[in-house]
Amino acid sequence: MEASVGVAALLDSEARGLLSRLDQIKPFVLHETMVLAAALPVDAQLVIERFLHASRERLRTKVRDFLRWLNGPGRSAPAAQQQKRFVVVRLEFNAVLSQFDLFTEVITQRSENETGVWLSGLDALADDALRVDVDGCPEIRAICYLARGAGAAIRRAHTRLPGGRPNPVAIIRIPRERMIGSGIASSLIHEVGHQGAAQLDLVSTLRAQIRRAALAEPGGQWPIFDRWISEIIADCWSVGKLGLTSTVGLLAVVSLPRFFVFRDSGTDPHPTPYLRVLISSAIGETLYPDPQWEAMRTTWKQMYPLDDLPAQHRTQLENTEAAIPRFVDLLVHHRSPRLGRRPLGDLWPLQERQPGNLIRLHHEWGTDIAIMARQSPSLVFAVIGQAKAVGAISAETENHLLSRLLTVWAVRSSLDVTERDRMLHRIMKLSPRTAVAITR
Repeated sequence: MEASVGVAALLDSEARGLLSRLDQIKPFVLHETMVLAAALPVDAQLVIERFLHASRERLRTKVRDFLRWLNGPGRSAPAAQQQKRFVVVRLEFNAVLSQFDLFTEVITQRSENETGVWLSGLDALADDALRVDVDGCPEIRAICYLARGAGAAIRRAHTRLPGGRPNPVAIIRIPRERMIGSGIASSLIHEVGHQGAAQLDLVSTLRAQIRRAALAEPGGQWPIFDRWISEIIADCWSVGKLGLTSTVGLLAVVSLPRFFVFRDSGTDPHPTPYLRVLISSAIGETLYPDPQWEAMRTTWKQMYPLDDLPAQHRTQLENTEAAIPRFVDLLVHHRSPRLGRRPLGDLWPLQERQPGNLIRLHHEWGTDIAIMARQSPSLVFAVIGQAKAVGAISAETENHLLSRLLTVWAVRSSLDVTERDRMLHRIMKLSPRTAVAITR
């Protein structure tokens, strides 16, 4: 009996310690320092604060329920049962901390000089890239942060976070080494494409159509495209929004030692890098016909000739390459219920993003930041990237223009009175306790 009482006292103290530490977790509006232009989009800030507040309240209720049980009916329970119940509560406490740390990693960078403001500008690009003209497509907020390495990644909205609750926003990790050039848009919008494809259920409907094609043509290359489709649709989203800028950015990411460029991807959903660039070029050529795509393929093949590959491996690559045009035709003409039976290619502003039109816009805009700042961010990145690809501007000019534009877009979002009024209106609908917790 004495041992049991000792366990109960110990667990009571530990549970109260959890409550004390939980009370030390403050809303981000009190926890982080940043200039206003670097702040998250107001809708994203609100939904994150509400999400984290709800997690803390749920945990606080569970700890108090445990304490009531421990000091009531559970006092006479076996020590092992008392410990078992406490461990479950502590695991949830750690899950809440993991959720907080996830968003802390994103938000803390907003305090970095210049970088925080640029990230806010990239939030505007992500928001623009995610926007498509499809009825019933839910509105999702995306927020960006930087990480080392060449690749980007996304934690999609509505996927499960530690503790099992759905992520309230899309969190996009982008490579710091690509700041700032038009290539950053290629990586970012590829990740946006994963979110967009999930919202429109494109992977499953495309996969079903590919498998029907495979049944009609046994022994073809369709199973390979089936395995890669989740990454290819994200590349397609990027090409659709950016044109050549997307493929040039992809080329930079996958320009690796030869072994990695030609390596069979196995079960990896990412296409073999050599073929991935060719698929991206084929998508671009279908959506935005122009000789530049053939020039891109030629350049890529000169960088990575097949000559010294083993014969069997070379034959497999050539067979898959030969099947790309038919696959891309299926891709851009794919129709699904969520698209209202429109072809997939119609999601993109096809006339506006034609190469000739992008160059025309570059000549009209010149380097006038005031004009460019009024355009959609994805269009601006497409124009600047196209101009750089044809030698109309230098890499230094590109960096200068995009740095200033990201700053302008960040400042504009921070001063958007309509958005802030909408946030306050939503807060007023919350319970008084929740509203105080978010706005205090």
